[in-house]
Amino acid sequence: MTIETDLTGDPAPNGPPVDQTPLDPGAEPSALLQEVLAPVYAGPKPTRRPAADEDEETGPTRRCIASGESLPTTELVRFVVGPENAIVPDVDARLPGRGLWLRARRDMIETAAQKRLFAKAARANVSVAPDLADTVAELLRRRCLNHLGLAQRAGLVASGAEKVRAQIASGRTAALLGASDGSLAERQKMSALVPGVPVVDVLSSTELGGALGKEMAVHVALLPGRLTEMILEDANRFRGLRGG
Repeated sequence: MTIETDLTGDPAPNGPPVDQTPLDPGAEPSALLQEVLAPVYAGPKPTRRPAADEDEETGPTRRCIASGESLPTTELVRFVVGPENAIVPDVDARLPGRGLWLRARRDMIETAAQKRLFAKAARANVSVAPDLADTVAELLRRRCLNHLGLAQRAGLVASGAEKVRAQIASGRTAALLGASDGSLAERQKMSALVPGVPVVDVLSSTELGGALGKEMAVHVALLPGRLTEMILEDANRFRGLRGG
């Protein structure tokens, strides 16, 4: 269809009106225009660099500053720079600050201290206690026993040879704990009843008993549950720190 115009180029009086308002260069574009042009002007999003007090890594693994290995956090111990630039172990991985991770082994902590790897990773002068590995081992021991006490209150624990055998017979046992100062032969007999079930033998009979409100405990069985998983993780890390 042809629109008639007068000599000025404007539509004839009987044609549709035309908005001849001058465009304002500083005006905001319409919503529709913004939507159309968004992909053109968006460009790549800038990559956010972690702050100095944040962990540089995310996800289920971290890099050991001594070995360079990327491992699950359940096999590592986290450290942070605390007050007065002292290296502080964070076995719960909850303290604020940038994490420095080491494989849960005594030799890894000793190597990091001797070679000043904590200072290198923290990019700062730090102090490392000479008994740091012993401190970490004790924290992991306590954490393991605390979780065992919680597991008992949650109804996941059977203790005593007869109760452990009964739980094994139910087919629901997820882990066995045998006293480190108990009979090795007895531990092997008990574990033979549930092949493939992990066995923890890094805690003494008095330690196991204390966590369960008893004088001592030699045989303990655990039902499936998150607390059981945490006990196994803690015990494995503690094993690496106690050297046995």
